[in-house]
This record gives sequence, structure tokens and C-alpha cells, in this order.
Amino acid sequence: MIEPFVYPAANRIAGVDEVGRGPLVGAVVTAAVILDPANPIVGLADSKKLSEKKRLSLYDEIKDKALSWSLGRAEPEEIDQLNILHATMLAMQRAVAGLHIQPDFVLIDGNRCPKLTMSSQAVVKGDSRVAEISAASILAKVTRDREMTELDLRFPQYGFAQHKGYPTALHLEKLAEHGATEDYRRSFAPVRRALGLE
Repeated sequence: MIEPFVYPAANRIAGVDEVGRGPLVGAVVTAAVILDPANPIVGLADSKKLSEKKRLSLYDEIKDKALSWSLGRAEPEEIDQLNILHATMLAMQRAVAGLHIQPDFVLIDGNRCPKLTMSSQAVVKGDSRVAEISAASILAKVTRDREMTELDLRFPQYGFAQHKGYPTALHLEKLAEHGATEDYRRSFAPVRRALGLE
């Protein structure tokens, strides 16, 4: 059972989450959100557990009601240069830096924190336990899913709108058939194999 989360004593808390560590293509997208206690949002949850329709309605509500929100990202070239973990930390730093209100404390989904100028804490399963992290997970997921839909329009032969870049059997088959576009992460083993680098 997940322990109930006890919030730190701080006025402005930002939640941070990422989407896209596992895919073979595209950026890793992060979001940072400071919610407004006077303007609560009902129905926040881990973005992966919500229907697409619910995610989209919450996405608009979060952007309307949050005190501040920001997106961060690391591109495929940065992921290849740094590795996925360090690129994710960089994208999280960018999301926090983009907030127009500086938080007193930052809660990060997962088991490690990027280096930040304010205090922070990692929260395992934070996207299910902390409203601010849930909100960040929704913004990041909707943003990245939209990017995959746009990529699908440019390269319909890969099926990006369907698998969102994750290494499904269909995706690996299409990658082997068509090769890698510039949007692929060349350091990831399935991509290296498709390019004949392994």
C-alpha cells in the first residue's frame, strides 16, 4: 500500500513530472505546476490512469487555474549526448526555471531530484499521491502526445499516433522497414540496431 503523502511546510509548492523516458523517438517532456489552493481542480490523477478525454479537459483546467505552470524538454540530440537520465534532469530544471512564480519547495515524481536552487524532494509514485505532480504529469503527457500526433502527420508510415514512440512490436517492425528519421534517439539500442550500428 502507498503511504499517504505528508506535504512539507511551504507556501508555494511546485510539482514536477516527465513523460517520454522510454520512447525511441522525440523529446522527453517535463512540466512544473504550482496549483492555487483557493481554486482547486477536481479529478487530478496519474495521467496514465486517465482517459484521453479526461486528460484533455484537465489539461485546459490546469492551465486556467494554476498559479504558474511551465514546460521543459530535452531533445533527442541532448538525450544522445547526456543519456536519458541526465537529459530528464535537465528538462526538469528547465521546467522549474520557466515558472513565473518561484516555488518555495519542489516535489519531483520518482526517486531522484535534479539540482535546483530551492529545496526539493523526490516522491515515489508522486503522480498518484501529490496533486501538483498529477497536474504536471497531465500537462507533460498531453504535450508529448500532441507532438507524436504531429510527427505522425509528417511520417505516417511509422504509426507514431498509435504507439507514441514507445518500442512496441509494430514500431520496431516499422523502424526496421523504414529506418530512423532525425527525430530518433540514436543512443537507444533498437535504433542503433535499425541503423546497423550494433
